[in-house]
Amino acid sequence: MYPITYITDCSDGNARARLSTRIGALFGQTPTIVAADGPDPESFAALTLLDCLRSTESLGEQGFPTITLVNIAPRDGHWPNGVPFCYFHNGRHLVASTFNARVLSLVRRELHISEVYLTDVREVVESAGLDNVQKIVDTQFRSLWYLPLLAKWVVDDRPVPSTPTAVPITTADEPTVSVIDNFGNCKFDCGPDAIGFAVGDSLPVAGRTPSGTITLTDVTCYPHLTAVPEGTPGLIPGSSGTNFIELVIRGVSAAAAFGLQPGDAPLRRSSEEYAA
Repeated sequence: MYPITYITDCSDGNARARLSTRIGALFGQTPTIVAADGPDPESFAALTLLDCLRSTESLGEQGFPTITLVNIAPRDGHWPNGVPFCYFHNGRHLVASTFNARVLSLVRRELHISEVYLTDVREVVESAGLDNVQKIVDTQFRSLWYLPLLAKWVVDDRPVPSTPTAVPITTADEPTVSVIDNFGNCKFDCGPDAIGFAVGDSLPVAGRTPSGTITLTDVTCYPHLTAVPEGTPGLIPGSSGTNFIELVIRGVSAAAAFGLQPGDAPLRRSSEEYAA
């Protein structure tokens, strides 16, 4: 039995029911479905995928191999009927994903996954000898009909036609809020070095007022959450990634206080840059 996590932007009730049922029929167990439904699903998926793989480390024993499926498809019209799918292994753990450079950017940077196996839906399905090839090739919901099959065939060591393909290097953007947790802590997609973090120093953080005005607040860097005075904003090395930075306020939602949402880059050095 393989623990299965599915990170997807197709996460309405109908989609979740179909995904759970199909994966259950293939693997004998239903997945944990994680909704990437915020304003920046690519950044959310990138950090969540990295965190899923990092969570398999330091178990104290060998543990079980896992499967992580990711479906975050750019709607840019660049690919016929959508972006292709790929797969790769991180140790014993399988990831099958849409070939999305931004989604794969953090595993490339932090886990050195520089190459994946790119697949063509028609080629793979035809090689498997399925009868309903055209249905799977043409469907709007390839993340239901194809991606679970791809993962199952790789797990079962069935021949899967694929092409080793480099993960594109994405442009180095400013540190971005990728995830806002249930406490309102803002998780960034970078570690301390990327922002010049030093305990005791302050860094300017841009926020939005309810009226939309951009304001800058000097926020102090602390070594951990409990060192941040209650009710005071702080920047700390957090629990995601490799000690990725978090903006926190003990007892208060930092996201609400600063007017932030996933996709924002409030650590730019001026309010003009942030507003742009």
